[in-house]
Amino acid sequence: MKFEFAPIIKEKAPGYKLIAVEADVVSPETDDELWREITSFAESYRACHEMADVNKRPGIAGTREAYKAFGKEPNRYRPSTEALCRRFVKGLDLYRSLALIDLVNLLSVSCGHSIGGFDADKIDGDTLTLGVGREGEPYQAIGRGELNIACLPVWRDAIGGIGTPTSDNERTKISDNTRRLLLTINIYRQDMADEEIMALTTRLLEKYADAKNITFSVYRP
Repeated sequence: MKFEFAPIIKEKAPGYKLIAVEADVVSPETDDELWREITSFAESYRACHEMADVNKRPGIAGTREAYKAFGKEPNRYRPSTEALCRRFVKGLDLYRSLALIDLVNLLSVSCGHSIGGFDADKIDGDTLTLGVGREGEPYQAIGRGELNIACLPVWRDAIGGIGTPTSDNERTKISDNTRRLLLTINIYRQDMADEEIMALTTRLLEKYADAKNITFSVYRP
């Protein structure tokens, strides 16, 4: 996959960095070991944080700052990592799904960055471009229906938007048939070192999705 960036990304979010991950995977349901790892993280996070702390985390704060720079209100369209961490603090039940989906969520809250998780075989073309959403641009968010992506950073393939830090698109979502995975780890301010992110990604993918041929690429606009 090739990655390109609209000029506004460098202009409004000069610190942005992408870690792109590609891998051959299987997509089983989440097993008990992964679920214990997720619930253990949630319990530890809740014990150490209050609600006011959540949006001060560097990765989350950087994403919120980018939203504001692009013209989006981050309290109305929260980055997915922030939404998950707020859920942990509130003690709300988590949703158990496929291992690929749940391990991406665990990776996201662990490293502090919103992550796009895509079935690479559903992406149209060989190039993704990071730009900013337009007024009236259609976008079917996973589990939320039509999402107003105007002024949100958005990854687009040859057809249209597939991922924002708030929610990915139904069209390219992970399913139990996913065999080729693409992750876009969107870093607006560094929270965890790249090497730690890559090591954790590798461990989770190999352990819970039998991943092979894992590759990492780092890009800046």
